[in-house]
Amino acid sequence: MHHTGLHSPAVRRLAACLLALFVTVPAHAAIPGPARHLWATINVCDTIKHPDTIGIRASMPGAPNPKLQMFMRFRVQYFRGSDQLWHNLSKGADSGYIPVGPAKYKARQAGREFQFAPPAGGSFNLRGKVYFEWRKPHSKKVVYSDALLTSAGHRSTAGSDPEGYSAATCVVS
Repeated sequence: MHHTGLHSPAVRRLAACLLALFVTVPAHAAIPGPARHLWATINVCDTIKHPDTIGIRASMPGAPNPKLQMFMRFRVQYFRGSDQLWHNLSKGADSGYIPVGPAKYKARQAGREFQFAPPAGGSFNLRGKVYFEWRKPHSKKVVYSDALLTSAGHRSTAGSDPEGYSAATCVVS
């Protein structure tokens, strides 16, 4: 059977080639694994065992390419009442990128604690922001990236105080 018109295989192939020329691939594609493995939470908030401390824990999924290397960066932000906005704390509130292992795992978790002396007679309202990167091995080339603010309701008892604690924000007073 001879195909003619817009439904012929040749026309469909040509359309697909033309479309491919005009579609650009983003520099960082969507995260690789199940979204349920991508989260960030506060798991320590100014307790007796951890005074004036915020603990941030996060999870990231592995990737289809098990050779990719996974990294996390933990930052602490504070809420400033005068402008009603969140701001990055500048001193002692940034972990830098930390290697958390190869992407061959279903998911990897890591965390960091930050200690702050609250202002005299006051308090800090804090939250975390975690940056995630999946990089080519032996390279700084990022294949996937994402960032999340801390949120509540995540299951991870590793390092939490009290056990199982998960929150979006933390008040250190």
